[in-house]
Amino acid sequence: MSADDRKREYRERVMFACALIAGGLAISALSLNQIQAHDRHQLAQATPPLQSTPGADSKPSAPSEPVTTGARPADIPPEPARPDADAQKAGAKPVLPPAPAEKTAPPIQQK
Repeated sequence: MSADDRKREYRERVMFACALIAGGLAISALSLNQIQAHDRHQLAQATPPLQSTPGADSKPSAPSEPVTTGARPADIPPEPARPDADAQKAGAKPVLPPAPAEKTAPPIQQK
């Protein structure tokens, strides 16, 4: 394969790639143009625009945020959902109900 053949093949591939890109851009532009022209007739607002109430300047817009530290209270220790065996013997009830038993079907018989 000579250098001229390689250059010609390269130019053909580049021209083909440019043609594909130009075609894609043209189709995209036509689609966007059609969408814009079609949606102008169906433009509607779902809710009316917000209007200020009379005297809104003198009233606070929202209540102030409560002051929280984000930390757990230190005076209430966490308790486990299921107490250990010694605590259950002493009368502690579990917070969660017992888990249901697993349901298993009989084995499939081979024919």
